[in-house]
Amino acid sequence: MSSNIDAKKVQELRKMTGAGMMDCKNALVEAEGDIEKAVDNLRKAGIAKAAKKLGREANDGRVHAYIHPGSKLGVLLEVFCETDFVARTADFINFCNDVAMQIAAEDPLAVSVDQIDPAVLDREKAIYKDQALATGKPEAFVEKIVEGKLEKFYDQTVLLRQFSIKEPDKKIETILQELIAKLGENIQLGQFARFKIGE
Repeated sequence: MSSNIDAKKVQELRKMTGAGMMDCKNALVEAEGDIEKAVDNLRKAGIAKAAKKLGREANDGRVHAYIHPGSKLGVLLEVFCETDFVARTADFINFCNDVAMQIAAEDPLAVSVDQIDPAVLDREKAIYKDQALATGKPEAFVEKIVEGKLEKFYDQTVLLRQFSIKEPDKKIETILQELIAKLGENIQLGQFARFKIGE
């Protein structure tokens, strides 16, 4: 197909994705004018771009506070980026708020798998192993069962691996990668603390 893509389509795609004009035009050319395919192309390209930015220093950012209605539950969250400019953008602040709400609702143990306390993992593995052995499964299967249950445990308790409460078809990690691609900076989740009256 020629590069004669309707400017209205380019604008529509830009509105949907936040990508630059040339990126939108190129994605539409590649997708032969199909908006849905162009969105997919931009998302794939964006996640690839995001991966390249992960090695860069993120020394700016914000500490975000979220108080759940009723004032009995609150979250403090540290989110890093590269510049004060990005830290003040609506996209960055909205992301901080969405992640803080996620922590309030889903109560994760850690941001990433490698931050989970080894003692907690050992305890979970021991429980899963005892459960698997109790079913009478052969030893060879027991380890696979334990690994499978551990993966489910990570999906429930690790923030980056949880499905978003706002976008249930996406994990927090995917939303973070999309934001990195959109804002063009390395963004990282730091520490968080969840406070609940009576806990």
